[in-house]
Amino acid sequence: FIEDFSKAMSQAGSSQFQEVIRQELEYSMKVELDKILATAHSNEIEHTKKDLEGFKKLFHRFLQEKGPSVDWGKIQRPPEDSIQPYEKIKARGLPDNIASVLNKLVVVKLNGGLGTSMGCKGPKSLIGVRNENTFLDLTVQQIEHLNKSYNTDVPLVLMNSFNTDDDTKKILQKYSHSRVKIYTFNQSRYPRINKETLLPIAKDVSYSGENTECWYPPGHGDIYASFYNSGLLDNLIAEGKEYIFVSNIDNLGATVDLYILNHLMNPPNGKRCEFVMEVTNKTRADVKGGTLTQYENKLRLVEIAQVPKAHVDEFKSVSKFKIFNTNNLWIALSAIKRLQEKNAIDMEIIVNPKTLDGGLNVIQLETAVGAAIKSFENSLGINVPRSRFLPVKTTSDLLLVMSNLYSLNAGSLTMSEKREFPTVPLVKLGSSFTKVQDYLRRFESIPDMLELDHLTVSGDVTFGKNVSLKGTVIIIANHGDRIDIPAGALLENKIVSGNLRILDH
Repeated sequence: FIEDFSKAMSQAGSSQFQEVIRQELEYSMKVELDKILATAHSNEIEHTKKDLEGFKKLFHRFLQEKGPSVDWGKIQRPPEDSIQPYEKIKARGLPDNIASVLNKLVVVKLNGGLGTSMGCKGPKSLIGVRNENTFLDLTVQQIEHLNKSYNTDVPLVLMNSFNTDDDTKKILQKYSHSRVKIYTFNQSRYPRINKETLLPIAKDVSYSGENTECWYPPGHGDIYASFYNSGLLDNLIAEGKEYIFVSNIDNLGATVDLYILNHLMNPPNGKRCEFVMEVTNKTRADVKGGTLTQYENKLRLVEIAQVPKAHVDEFKSVSKFKIFNTNNLWIALSAIKRLQEKNAIDMEIIVNPKTLDGGLNVIQLETAVGAAIKSFENSLGINVPRSRFLPVKTTSDLLLVMSNLYSLNAGSLTMSEKREFPTVPLVKLGSSFTKVQDYLRRFESIPDMLELDHLTVSGDVTFGKNVSLKGTVIIIANHGDRIDIPAGALLENKIVSGNLRILDH
């Protein structure tokens, strides 16, 4: 008994001790944030204050929560009816008054990211993906096509970050005559914190010059607070809008789906969903994607970062967790307003470690938009075809969407009917292709890939005009060697390695 008692006492002591440390950290953080706020100009004070308040809440929760935030034993497979097959939703058909349903919709694109992973400066949405069209061009074309076809007024809302706002706004002028109203609002701007001291590395509010690395946009989970704080949410509700369709701007498959919209507005059982997450079947390429589970009687999104180490392999298994989140979400505007006002949107914190150019280790606290699913009433997953998930994260993805695998119609890409099987080939381009400008220089024209299954390219390789790739093609130029694939070449189930220079005769 005495042993148990002393053990309990020491545990109580350590938890009290931890509480004291937590309070000290929060106090130090508050002092630093107040110093930063004091450097703001009068016209910046209001929004800087909102940003820092939001950050303080997140930091408070970060100090409260420790380790992966899911109890693996509580994770269950979602009940059958909580994830509906898309076919069933499509089979209901469309009502005659689809235009009145469309007029209740707002399209929101997450536009906070830079094109740095593809070697580009500025917003990723301004990278050319198809026939000179950028991600943003394609998005505007899609919505304009809808508005013209159904004589509707579906607006586009861009959630920018402080990194993308200026460049995006400059480019928006070119759409001033298009039939799409475009609005923007900004994500919050949060301070990065030193991994050792847990204090902000920023000394003032400025975020240009040497201060660029001091700040970050806190992930797309920030959409609820920023959208609400911007006043745009209330304006859209006042205009009679009821749902937003949210997706990543680099997911070219995320087009407005009339069947899903109809299911939301006219639910078969009369009870509307406040939150719909589009999920799709995992392939070997998606083992890290977040998955929908049943957890404490609610649908819950579980991301790989929340999984205890011992269960990561199980989480990645395609047989146990068959689906993953595409981040195409349909959310009721009135529900966002209600939950935001009650401060009741609960999203797990993602701790994202970074090393800055000077070698300093920092962490940034983020949240993910889909994680809020458990805070909404009557949530639903819809298992959609893979074609609704077509993200362009790398130049390997870019090669697929630029190729003849897809045809472009009114801003939407669809898989070519000439492709005999609906799966996309697996493409792995080596480091010589990482940057968009290098990638473009290495292809005189994009190869014919209709019959391609797998392509791996490594080293100094260039492609001439009108090359055809079929089956499995592996091209490896060793260090110091160069391979030029000649114009008009057909490579079918071939491995090419060594040195191949095509000389001009």
